[in-house]
Amino acid sequence: MKLYRFLSGDDTSTFCHKVSAALAKGWELYGSPTYAFDASNGVMRCGQAVVKEVGGEYAPDLKLGEQ
Repeated sequence: MKLYRFLSGDDTSTFCHKVSAALAKGWELYGSPTYAFDASNGVMRCGQAVVKEVGGEYAPDLKLGEQ
């Protein structure tokens, strides 16, 4: 089955590390990253979709970050 996650966070190195950690666990980038201004908090925010092929069957209680 193919799993999908959308990673998001403030435009800091922490976000880059979050994406790098997912890639190190076998996730692959899916599509282009997003970048937008969060006016309510006054910060730029980033987002990146990632996908991963795993065995088994999907269940809504699956912990995607642990895959």
